[in-house]
Amino acid sequence: MRLKVTPQSIPEVLLIEPKRFGDARGFFSEVWKRSALKGQGFDVEFVQDNHSLSREVGVLRGLHFQRPPSAQGKLVRVVRGRILDVAVDIRLGSPTYGQHVACELSAENWQQLWVPRGFAHGFLTLEPDTEVLYKVDAEYDAAADGGIAWDDPALGINWSLPAGGPVLSDKDRVAPRLAEIAPPFPEGSV
Repeated sequence: MRLKVTPQSIPEVLLIEPKRFGDARGFFSEVWKRSALKGQGFDVEFVQDNHSLSREVGVLRGLHFQRPPSAQGKLVRVVRGRILDVAVDIRLGSPTYGQHVACELSAENWQQLWVPRGFAHGFLTLEPDTEVLYKVDAEYDAAADGGIAWDDPALGINWSLPAGGPVLSDKDRVAPRLAEIAPPFPEGSV
């Protein structure tokens, strides 16, 4: 099997491990193969690829989501550097509502994280010049864009921040806590 799929503590969040085949020239890897993943119960049609570069250690992007009907699932991987990748369940009525999964993704470990619809997503860079690629199953919709505070104490995320704290966008600096927003994913919406 060239793509191993492992459910995380919240089973809808999946760690996907593509196999690398290496030789003296370098390596080859099938990082996404719909038919192989479909055979493991994971069938998604992606419509957009995104690529981010973060120059500094401690860049924190998130926690972001898109409301229905423009909700997005994301398949996240790192091609240079390392991140702490976080998915927070924000599906009202879910038994894991407000809980999160955190995984270290890196160019070295070659793992990917599937963040399904109904989850907020964010990451912290752990190395300079980190590049993150992610596929999404719905296009960006500014009208559906939302976020929650990365440091919401109710979420209990241990970001392991650098001494200077995170580098944030203006948007992420003022994001509300989860309890302060109308539930973006009411029961049965995802």
